[in-house]
Amino acid sequence: MSRSPFIALAIAETLSISGTRLSGVAIPWLVLSTTGSPVLTGLVAMMEMLPYVVAKALGGPLIDRIGPKRIAVICDSASVITVGLVPVLHLLDLLTIPILLPIVFAMGVLRGPSDAAKQSMVPDIAELAAVPLERVTGVVGAIERLASTAGAAGAGALIALVGPSQALAVNALTFAGAAVTVAARIPVLRRASKAEATGIAAYGRELAEGWRFLRRDAVLVAIVVMVATTNLLDQAFFSVLIPVWTQDSGHGPALLGTLFAVFSGASIIGAAIAAMIGERMPRLLVYTVAFLLTGFPRFLVFAVESPLALIFATLAVGGFASGFLNPILSAVLFERIPKPLMGRVTSLNAALCWALIPFGGLAGGALIDAWGLSAALPLTGLAYLAVTLAPLAHGSFRGFEKKKIADNILSS
Repeated sequence: MSRSPFIALAIAETLSISGTRLSGVAIPWLVLSTTGSPVLTGLVAMMEMLPYVVAKALGGPLIDRIGPKRIAVICDSASVITVGLVPVLHLLDLLTIPILLPIVFAMGVLRGPSDAAKQSMVPDIAELAAVPLERVTGVVGAIERLASTAGAAGAGALIALVGPSQALAVNALTFAGAAVTVAARIPVLRRASKAEATGIAAYGRELAEGWRFLRRDAVLVAIVVMVATTNLLDQAFFSVLIPVWTQDSGHGPALLGTLFAVFSGASIIGAAIAAMIGERMPRLLVYTVAFLLTGFPRFLVFAVESPLALIFATLAVGGFASGFLNPILSAVLFERIPKPLMGRVTSLNAALCWALIPFGGLAGGALIDAWGLSAALPLTGLAYLAVTLAPLAHGSFRGFEKKKIADNILSS
């Protein structure tokens, strides 16, 4: 039994996620403050998220072939250079929107496989640590939320202090730290067979094998449909609706970062509780209630111009509830996928869950341009409410409670 790889993964995730959260605040604020355009802000967000989703989906066979560790180190190392271009070009007075677009595109291409590789390490690291899968996914979820909180809170302060472009220099350093940690402290977890075929045709067969397994599992399909839709609406909320609300209300990036930090900070508590009692929770009930609490109420409080105290309280409740979601979803996912397919199926699942995110910011910007922020917030919130009622209407979600260990099952 070894806890060292788990600690290393926790550190790497903390560094990369906190840096990503920082860029998630800095880049939209940079575009919005320099152009004043919600649509352009959404377009830049799409230019990062679309390649992220595609690269994550296509990277699965490579993770299974050459191992998640190598993919994570390569992609995080390349991200240091890519993200670092933004503050350098800004110092040289060369940073424009046409130049920023390909940079954020490259950021998405590199982040996708890196995130998928780290996620696919979880089952093996749980075995090395000899702890229940729900506990590991809960701890990882708490780490993700903690990193998001630190990144969001730090983003507001850094942007106010040095500006949004220069704040991204810290993002480059976090990727460097993640790459070094994975390279030095996590062992090679899975090795491809020496007899394994190579080439484009074999790659295509491996990708198709993962797709066939995923689409035949009704539980995983139900997860993908629901989470993809809520992710679309979350992206509109966080990348455009709330930055525009913050600016229109006369506040600055410090408040924007604080709003994100309150939501993420409360979710740490939820994820920590999920880690402690996850194996005893009624999964479907907790999942459904958590989604109802984390969704519509936060759209409503911004739509009706609530006092800041009520906004913070609503975000805290929603954040706490959201902390239970990823541990449940991750445990269900890992239980149902055989290890030889882990990289490609988890990558495809994550990519499909994120498939609509690239259009979330664009949709949010278009709604604001068409009907104004006061209409965009309740419309998006009502759509979120409708989606989160799905577990009550569709029988596929009942498979949450059934633990289907698929270690030795391969799709055909």
